[in-house]
Amino acid sequence: MQETLSPMRLAEFATYYLIAVNLFAFIAFGLDKARAENGSWRISEGTLLMWAFLGGSIGAYAGRSAFRHKTRKQPFCTMLHSIAFMHLMLVGLLLSAIWAGLGGHVNWGTGDGQSFASAYGN
Repeated sequence: MQETLSPMRLAEFATYYLIAVNLFAFIAFGLDKARAENGSWRISEGTLLMWAFLGGSIGAYAGRSAFRHKTRKQPFCTMLHSIAFMHLMLVGLLLSAIWAGLGGHVNWGTGDGQSFASAYGN
């Protein structure tokens, strides 16, 4: 018998995925900066943007800031900003779909110990 993926389990998987991909993006920016300073083999801009596109835009921005790397390359910055904007639009779309699925209202709890998770989840 095949087990179905519950919304809570899906949210857990998505959280772990986003943590991992943002960590990889952050590390990639740090490695590329170190390699640039040492004159060794570099990580391509396409690979850095790929990690951002796969969900690591927050890690990419954090890496840019922490390592002061790729902050002035205009085509790269424009692409990274576009990816981050696309991610914001996807989050907005997802939140509006969740909101609509809840009938446009949320029971945040009645003060009797019933939480949002227990009311709508597990």
